[in-house]
Amino acid sequence: LKPCIREALQLDHLPAAPASKPIITEERKFDGYTVRNIAIEILPGLYINGSLYKPAKYKGKIPVILNPDGHWQQQRYRPDCQYRCATLARMGAMAFSYDLFAWGESLLQFEEADHRRSLAMTIQALGAIRILDYLLALKDADTARVGITGGSGGGSHTVLMAAIDDRIKVSAPVVAISSYFYGGCPCESGMPIHACGNRTDNVEIAALAAPHPQLLVSDGGDWTDKMPEHDLPYLQKVYAYYNQRNNVSNVHLPTEVHDFGINKRKAIYDFMAKYLRLDLNAADESKITIENAPALYVFGEKGEQLPANAIHGFAQLEQVWKTAINSHE
Repeated sequence: LKPCIREALQLDHLPAAPASKPIITEERKFDGYTVRNIAIEILPGLYINGSLYKPAKYKGKIPVILNPDGHWQQQRYRPDCQYRCATLARMGAMAFSYDLFAWGESLLQFEEADHRRSLAMTIQALGAIRILDYLLALKDADTARVGITGGSGGGSHTVLMAAIDDRIKVSAPVVAISSYFYGGCPCESGMPIHACGNRTDNVEIAALAAPHPQLLVSDGGDWTDKMPEHDLPYLQKVYAYYNQRNNVSNVHLPTEVHDFGINKRKAIYDFMAKYLRLDLNAADESKITIENAPALYVFGEKGEQLPANAIHGFAQLEQVWKTAINSHE
């Protein structure tokens, strides 16, 4: 499945990375953590934007946790997203929160409708690879302790990245994974990954993370409702082939709905603390400062700092993408 998925995404041969340095804003200091906003050029003129949360004080190398955004309003500026990333930083990790394609600050370059194009799925995967390239090259990054967690569309992306990028050691998709639903957005299923292996589904793709630790958080109010009795046993069976049946787990919240609420976040804190050796005692959301959205922008309140070489529009992106993937053939 793995080589087929990479080929379906057109990422079996990665295009060359631009030589530019990331654009990084001034550090903001809070109770036990700091935040900087970062933009990384992943193809010529194409930027992926996010915020890097780090512990205020630490020694040596610390874990890296990717936090892709999901399909909720307010994008990565939502309080629940800030709570999660800041808390993970207070616990001792660097947590990077980033936009989906044509979502959040990416809308400075594209229309909202572009998010629902098939290529969005590939661009998001390439973005995560480039983010890891950057973060894991930092002198304080522990390359042996790398995690990813996202909810909804960010959960589908979490499973995809854990499947195709071996650098990711622990994963936790939230309210996302089901054998009977592909995600509902082309950014989750627009490229033909589900045609691999004589047809596959998101649960089998989740199994590609085995034997690495994986937590699936599900609820009774969406398509993850059958996780405990239907999908988890299959995952446990695959993990058992590696003698690691207990490395895949499920927190099911039958009375809850499709969100990234406090009980889901607590499950993430417990899981990440266990497998990435973080300080669970520091998981206190009352210490977190919720910032207004503009504070999390890389390119200014009106996009006035968007680089001059930035792509504008999907047609231009398609040309840049064709050039990039043809250059290595």
